[in-house]
Amino acid sequence: QVQLQESGPGLVKPSQTLSLTCTVSGGSITTNYYYWSWIRQPPGKGLEWIGYINYNGNTYYSPSLKSRTSISRDTSKNQFILLLSSVTPEDTAVYYCARDEAGWGFNDYWGQGTQVTVSS
Repeated sequence: QVQLQESGPGLVKPSQTLSLTCTVSGGSITTNYYYWSWIRQPPGKGLEWIGYINYNGNTYYSPSLKSRTSISRDTSKNQFILLLSSVTPEDTAVYYCARDEAGWGFNDYWGQGTQVTVSS
């Protein structure tokens, strides 16, 4: 029943900030006790967890990306937003949003993913 949909630009220039929005339907992002995550997959590589915002608005980020990452939410629109600053071509990936039950790494619902390419 829960559906997630990523949206944002498919092409971002180096040094700029990537902004992606995940719109959730079929459930509220404030419902106890779910965590809402961003995950990415660079070409030819595995999935990489970026960070989450939970039902109470608390955030946590991958240590390798923390300095460049911000996740926020708009509860009136049932959306959560990823900002990734100072992007380089190494940030090129398919970006997914997902729901994590109880915050321990099992993602039961995923968006379809959106391709983001960092290039001049």
